Formats: sequence, C-alpha cells, structure tokens
Amino acid sequence: MTGEPLRINGYLAFAIGICLTAWTCMLVVGAQDAQIRASFVRDTDKVAADTSARLRTYFDTLLSLQALFAVKGEVDRAEFGQFVRELRLAGRYPGFRALQFVRYVPADGVAAFSAAVRRQSSDLAPPFIVHPPPPAGLRNDRADHYIIDFNEPMLGNENAFGLDLAALPAQLAAVLEARDSGRIVATGRTMLVQDSAAHPGFVARAPVYRQHMPTATIEQRRAAFIGVVAIVFRVDDLLAEVVDPQLLRHLTLQVLDSGAVGQAALRNDDGAGLLFDSGGGARVAATRVLENHVDVAQRRWQLRYSALAGSRYGRAIAPPLLVGLGGLVISALIAALLLASQRGARLEQRLRASLDEKQASLVELEQQKKHVELAQANLITSEKLAALGALVAGIAHELNTPIGNSLLTATALADMVVSFEKQYTSGGLRRSALEAHLADTRLACTIIASSLSRAAELITSFKQVSVDQTSDQRRRFDLAEVVRDTVATYAAQLRRANCQVTVAIAAGLMLDSYPGGLGQVLSNLINNALLHAFGAVVAGAAPSHIVINASAIDGSDVLLHFSDDGVGMNDNTLHQIFDPFFSTKLGQGGSGLGMHIVYNVVTGMLGGTIHVESAPGQGTRVVLTLPTVAPTVAQSPDRALA
Repeated sequence: MTGEPLRINGYLAFAIGICLTAWTCMLVVGAQDAQIRASFVRDTDKVAADTSARLRTYFDTLLSLQALFAVKGEVDRAEFGQFVRELRLAGRYPGFRALQFVRYVPADGVAAFSAAVRRQSSDLAPPFIVHPPPPAGLRNDRADHYIIDFNEPMLGNENAFGLDLAALPAQLAAVLEARDSGRIVATGRTMLVQDSAAHPGFVARAPVYRQHMPTATIEQRRAAFIGVVAIVFRVDDLLAEVVDPQLLRHLTLQVLDSGAVGQAALRNDDGAGLLFDSGGGARVAATRVLENHVDVAQRRWQLRYSALAGSRYGRAIAPPLLVGLGGLVISALIAALLLASQRGARLEQRLRASLDEKQASLVELEQQKKHVELAQANLITSEKLAALGALVAGIAHELNTPIGNSLLTATALADMVVSFEKQYTSGGLRRSALEAHLADTRLACTIIASSLSRAAELITSFKQVSVDQTSDQRRRFDLAEVVRDTVATYAAQLRRANCQVTVAIAAGLMLDSYPGGLGQVLSNLINNALLHAFGAVVAGAAPSHIVINASAIDGSDVLLHFSDDGVGMNDNTLHQIFDPFFSTKLGQGGSGLGMHIVYNVVTGMLGGTIHVESAPGQGTRVVLTLPTVAPTVAQSPDRALA
C-alpha cells in the first residue's frame, strides 16, 4: 500500500512543477513586455525630444533674423542674403527649405513697392511679380498686403518670390497672429508653392517691428509692425534630419497637426492635418501604439508611433519557451525521481529477499561449474577418440583393397601350382606349359608385392598419424608429409563424398612443432567440410574440392590455407563457429566441439592464429598462421582471432 501514496506524490509534484513553470513563463513574458515597453517609450521620447530640440535650433535662427532687423532698423536684400549665407544652415541644419522676409505693404502701396523691388532686383530671376490675386470674396482695395520680399536661397524657391500671403487665408491668419502676439507662430499643414511634389510643410514666422517704437500692447505692435521673418520647412526633410533611419525599420511614425496650443485637439481621421507618415499610408501590423506631442510655435503636433510586428519591439518567444521546456523537464525529472524511488524501494526489498538465496546457491553453482567443466573435458576427449576412430575406420577400409588383392592373387597362385603338379606327375608336361606357368607365377608375385607394399605405406601413415595424435610429442617434421599422411587416412571418406583434395605444399617446409596437434586440426577441418560444406552425393554430379596450400612468411611463420567450395556460412554461423557445443548439424552427426578444439589447438599448443572467411554459396576459407617454432610451454591464446 506504500506504493500508491508515492505514485500520487509523483503526479502531484509534476502538477505543481507545471504550475510553477507556467507562472515563471508569465513572469518572463511580463518582464519582456516591461522591457520592450520601456525601450519603446524611450525611443519615442527621444524622437519627440530630438524634434523639439531641432525646431528650437531653427527658431533660434529665426530670432537671430528678428534681431538683425531690430538692430539695423532697415535691412536691404544684400544684407539679408549675406546674413543667411553666414549662418551656413544648408551644411549645418539642412532640414529647412527657405528663409524669408515678408514685408507689410499697405493697400495703396503695392504698385510703388513692386516698382521699387523690381529696380533693386533687376538682376534676379525670376522677375518680381506680386501673386496671386486675392479671392473674389476677399478683394478689398483697402486691404493690407503681406508680400514675400527676401527669399533665401532663391534657387528652388522661385515660386515663393512675390507671394502675397493676404490671398491665402490660413497664411494670413498666422501672420496676423504673429504681429499681434509678438511671438513666433507656426502655420498648420501647408502645401508649399515651391514644392512641385506637394509634400506637406509648414512655416514659422516671427514679427519684425520698427526701431524705437513701443510694442507693449496689441495696438502698439500693430503700429510698429513692418513684416515677419519666416523659415519654411518641408516636414519630410525636417524629420529625415531628426529621426534615425534605423529606428524607422522597427516602427512607423505619424505626425499630425492638432491645432493651436490650448484649444481642443482637432480630429484628423480624414488625414487633413497629417504632416508625415513613414508608413506611406499603408496599414501595418502593429504590436503596440504610443502617442506623445511636441509644441511647435503655438501649435501642437501629435506624434503617433506604431511598433512593427517582428521588430525589436516584438516579444521574443525563445526565453519563455526555454523556461517552459526547462520547467517541464525539471518537473518530469522530479516526478520520475519520486517514482524511481518507489521502484527502488521495491527492488531493494526484493534484492534483500533474494540475496540470501543467491548466496546459498553460489556453492551449488560452483559445483555445477566443475561438473560442466569435467563434462566438457570428457566430451573433448570423446571427440578426439571419435576422430581417431574415424581414422581407424578409414585406414581399415583402405587396407581391404590391397590385402584383398594379395589374398586373391595368392589363392589363384596356389590353384596354378596344383594344376602344374598334376601335369608334371602325369608326365605330360610340355615346355610351353612350363613357360606359361612361370609367367603367371611372376605376375602373381608382382601383384602380391605391389598390394602388400601399398598396405605397408598405409599402415606406416596410420601409425605416424595415430602416434602423433595420441602422443602429442614435439618433433621437427616436414609440413607437406604430415598434411599428405593425414589426407591419405581420409581417402575412403573423401571418395565416398565425391570430393577431390589438392595439396600444394612445397617439400622442405620444416616446422619444429606438434605434428599430432596439426594432424588433429586438419582431421577436424576435413570432417567439418564433409559434414557441413558438402551435401548428399548425387550420381553424376561434379566432384567437390578441398584445396590445402602453405607458404613461408618472413622465415618465422607459415601461412596454411584450407579451403572448400561448399555451401558456405552466413554471418550468424560464422560469428559462433568457435563456440563450444554450437553446430548446425546438432543431432545429425555434429557435436559442436570440432571447431572449438581446432581453435584451442591452434592458439594454444601450436601458438598460432586462425581466421575464417565464408559467405553463403561461396565456400569456406580457413587461414592458419603458425610459427615455424612452436612455443615451448603451451600458453593461453594471446594471439587474437583475426
């Protein structure tokens, strides 16, 4: 029953971990939002501050023009141009379009003023012309005029030269407000006459009064008023100078004129007050929107910022995702730890319960191991005896032929002697009969001698091989002789299996080793080939082949190849070929110890290595690397299987 609470605790820990992870993700997202919001506010405040600071710089320039008129009283066109050029505004502050002086001209003085300007500016282009005429509803011969007299630079601003602001109600209102207030006054959204591209702009103007006249009241200012100095802006140029272009890759900026300061803000839904739009009027996918304002010479500009999706003001998904994944992994690990501790406790109980049983069975296992080792040793001995028995059976079968031939010939010879004696006793012996008897006797003796000689050779080979395999005596021997003697003892089995053996070993390849061990290895390889490599003998089928060859390597080793063209082996069989008791013919004549004995003899007694190559249908190739001088003391196989 203790497992169930532990399991519940594991699930509860996982659930709590998930809740804490979700809470942490929310904190991370909140911190991100706060940081992004602070960065967005900081950037937008900087835009507003930079815009306000730059406008104050330009307005200071306007005040310097106002001071010029206040000091000199009357300024001619050359002095005005020289003063503007000395300011070097085009290089220092290129965001303006023009600096102007707008002269107040009474209603009855336009003709005289125009004539005087033409005389003074005869070398200027374009020619001075007061334009445009006032609208029909505003025409009044007693109305005053406010005409642009000085215009710097003239290039690009020709259309403004001679412009009468009295014909433009919005511009006239700004001029009159500047005259009456004595302050710099900016216009609302204005389409500049000198800008053919029709980009929005605005004009800031400061009043100019006659020297030594009071300006404390509106009436006094109107009486002393002689005109206004003006600075003309195209808003695109101004903001291009103020706003960092890199910033506009992450947000859009709209600048709208909200009207005079202190008045109710104008609604600009129709775009009538739009001064600037970095988005080009297109709808953008904004992640956040912020607004602030800048006061511009008695007017208020509303600055609206929209952070672009995917910009630096967008929320990064990586931190909360990493926190979520980390929390999920930690929660899972804690839950798994609790569950594992439960399983560990159970396993500990089981281990403690079975420890005594295992300790008690160790002695029994050791005894069983000894029994198994003894049984394995007995099986190996039986395998050796079985190999020797096969050797005896083969030799016995081989001896049957020459001994049988000798016995048959001897019997026939005895019959011929009896027949000869009868002829001799009867006295009817003829010379031709004597000569025939002598020829038959000579032939019989030759057959008997040849057969007995063959039997003697077989017995000698058998004696040498059997003595070598049973005595395990070390001696110096010729490798070719040992191989041929071993193959000779298997002549009958090879003939029945329709197998031909080719031995290609040069005479004189001497080894100081154990011929019995080598013969046993060759016997097991031949038996293995006959049992596993070649199928049942089919009448008329092509014979199978075994090839045995050897060559010396560096004078210290011999490379012995044993190959057959049988059915081959797959990778699984090849991998287990030296395992004890492994056989593909278990119960069908295979004990599973033949190749195990081969490995032990080659790597132990003979001190060499063995390597087997095979593939299904490609036959088998066994490569033995044997030292010409075997180790004096049998050692464990330290030359690994290749």
